[in-house]
Amino acid sequence: MPPTLLRGGTIVTDTDSTRADLLIAGETIAAIGGPPPADAEVVDVSGKLLLPGGIDPHTHFDLPMFETVSSDDHYTGHKAAAFGGTTTVMDFVPTPESGPLRAGLDEWHAKADPKAAVDFSFHMNVTRLDKAVLDEISRLPAEGITTLKVFTAYNGRLRLQDGEIFQVMRRGAEHGLLTMVHAENGDVIDVLVPEALAAGHTAPEWHALTRPGWGAVEATLRAIALATQAGSPVYIVHMNMAGEVDQVRYARERGLPVMGETCPPYLFFTIDDLRRPDGAKWICSPPMRTEADQADLWQGLSAGIIQTIGTDHCPFFFDGRKPIQYEGKPIAIPGKELGANDFTKIPNGLPGVGDRLPILWTHAVGEGRMTASQFVALTSTNAAKIFGLYPKKGALLPGSDADVVVWDPERIVPYGVDAAQHRTDYNLYEGWELKGFPVKVYLRGTLIVDDGRWLGRAGMGRFLHRQAGASAI
Repeated sequence: MPPTLLRGGTIVTDTDSTRADLLIAGETIAAIGGPPPADAEVVDVSGKLLLPGGIDPHTHFDLPMFETVSSDDHYTGHKAAAFGGTTTVMDFVPTPESGPLRAGLDEWHAKADPKAAVDFSFHMNVTRLDKAVLDEISRLPAEGITTLKVFTAYNGRLRLQDGEIFQVMRRGAEHGLLTMVHAENGDVIDVLVPEALAAGHTAPEWHALTRPGWGAVEATLRAIALATQAGSPVYIVHMNMAGEVDQVRYARERGLPVMGETCPPYLFFTIDDLRRPDGAKWICSPPMRTEADQADLWQGLSAGIIQTIGTDHCPFFFDGRKPIQYEGKPIAIPGKELGANDFTKIPNGLPGVGDRLPILWTHAVGEGRMTASQFVALTSTNAAKIFGLYPKKGALLPGSDADVVVWDPERIVPYGVDAAQHRTDYNLYEGWELKGFPVKVYLRGTLIVDDGRWLGRAGMGRFLHRQAGASAI
């Protein structure tokens, strides 16, 4: 296969923008600038930007929840990611109800390996703890897994007690692993939910009202304190409160290896969206907050207090009784209608893996909230560095994987469920007009999206063995 020369574009990295040609040979970037080989296939990308493929550090594909399952699997979700310019995704492996963690890992490989359409990696949930599980943490790096996730909420299902979280963090740190924390106060939630139901409060807004934001603020500080005592780096997932930004800032100002992530819905929607007639569409955990929280999240991104923007992609049908067409076939999966009369039965999760880059380009870069280089850092490069993939991923450098997005900054797209490629029946950004969109997407040198045409296939994505001991940024 001859090399491919992307000619005439502007290369955007996490530090600068440079007008230069980019040469792809095989699966990697062979050169930036310089004379091309005589046999190179030339692709004119004049007027376009060349970005490293997006990295989404937080996704949930084919995840059982309540009486259903998230509607994107490891093919449909990867395909949606690619259409939005993301070429690497990271999913979470549930802890098996009994037995070794390895059994959960084997199950997730069986789900993902034959379907993967982009490159992928796994984080390991630790939601119960005994000596065998604790001892098994040391063997995870050999499987390419260098991150653990713990919860301070979901009592009786996912939560570990503080002493157990401390043990997980300490053992992980001994072997170069990073601990990720879902920070809410499960005890407070367990008091408020039954009270709300007993009072007849069943509408979607009560999902947010029974998960107070102060619980997230308190749990974030507690997670940072536990990690510091354990000598562990810590990464706070899906931050949505101004107070969480304050806690992470406090830690980072003191030189602690603390990092944070937020998600696009928290930047654009509030609890008022849960009060709409279709408010169930916005149900996720943690929930939407306020405009004041949004302002501090944007400031945290600008100041480098928050390092990544993931999606927490976990989609469900709004009405799973009505089939949609997906790749020419009807499909319906039970969804948020399960909680039509009880907010506690609404599956928690939102579509987003394909929306992330286009939405942020228009409303962050386009509106002056961040530069193009900050956009690349927050959606790709920082995640590659934090999770042990840089410079193989998240970079446009000679020797890096040729995960390249050809971005048209002038492309106008009326966005919504018809433009997005998620396997679900709604989109949070329905009716938004976007300016800036990926027109070509390469995965390790192979063109998988070409101006709206899908050229990828199930099974072409590879599992990424990440390196332990990646530096906090």
